[in-house]
Amino acid sequence: MYRMHSRKFINSYAQILLNSMLFDMIAVHMNTHTDTSNDIKRTRLIRTAGMIALIGNLALTIIKLLLAKVSGSLAVAGDGIDSLTDVGIALMTLIVSKVITRSSDREHPWGYGRAETTATMALSFIIFFAGSQLAVSSIRHLAEHSYKREVSGYAMLATLISIAGKSMLAISQYVLGKKSTSPMIQANAENMKGDIIMSAGVFIGITAAHFFHQPILDPITALLVSAWIIKNAIEIFSDMNTELMDGNTDKEMYKRMFDAVRSVKGALHPHRARIRKIAAHWDIDLDIEVDANMTVYASHEIATEVEKAVRNTIPDIYDIMIHVEPAGSMNRDAEEQYGLTEADVE
Repeated sequence: MYRMHSRKFINSYAQILLNSMLFDMIAVHMNTHTDTSNDIKRTRLIRTAGMIALIGNLALTIIKLLLAKVSGSLAVAGDGIDSLTDVGIALMTLIVSKVITRSSDREHPWGYGRAETTATMALSFIIFFAGSQLAVSSIRHLAEHSYKREVSGYAMLATLISIAGKSMLAISQYVLGKKSTSPMIQANAENMKGDIIMSAGVFIGITAAHFFHQPILDPITALLVSAWIIKNAIEIFSDMNTELMDGNTDKEMYKRMFDAVRSVKGALHPHRARIRKIAAHWDIDLDIEVDANMTVYASHEIATEVEKAVRNTIPDIYDIMIHVEPAGSMNRDAEEQYGLTEADVE
């Protein structure tokens, strides 16, 4: 098992070197639809978060896998595998930070922001696989009684180092994730918070195994760790799947948008509202009604004011598409089964 993880680690380290060189070689090209300085700042924050996570998790992975090999602890080995998946997350963060800055083109008129969502979903599969492998290994050792008969003090040392290191990394990812509004960095911060709890659980398990001379607690703890890893993977997948399917569970955002529409004189009956996420930005479709006798120019002016009001209410909007209809036409669209009205979010 350790030889297999060593090969994975060497391959990951080679990818680190390759992507670090690419990171220095590739220039940043900003999208024209957003404020350039803000996007540059956001990209730098994402890259900084990725580099911190990469270096920190790489160091923790080396320490934990080495101490796992010395101590023979399955639980520590599982903790090391979890850190190895975090190295992959950091690598993906650096790669995606370059992809999402590409300008839109004919094949991708909405830009490349969804690359962040796709990458995060792909990572959920990697995390799930790592957790499953650890679960299988733990069950096998329990069934065959092939675990070590004594838990070494090195295993406890490894978990204490993990708790301290993950605490510092979680704080850095939380701060940078909040500043950059990156769902990938924020998800990584939550993942690291979970890692702290997991490492604390590992410490309790192996400490009990050491002092109470119950080495069977080590593979049992490893099995619990695998369940934690799998749970995190499923949660990340679920969140990203909602985003890829253009879902949005934030009713408060819809309420703020409807309030903004009502603040514009002449804008009536907002309906068929749809808000979807593209990376850290929001894409909005909305229908409004205006006086049927109003000129096209006046209708356009109201739509422009609605757009301004919504942009002032909801930050980081990618684009807004407002469809103007003559007052009283909403009932004719009753058969349309997409988009939300104010009644849907109350």
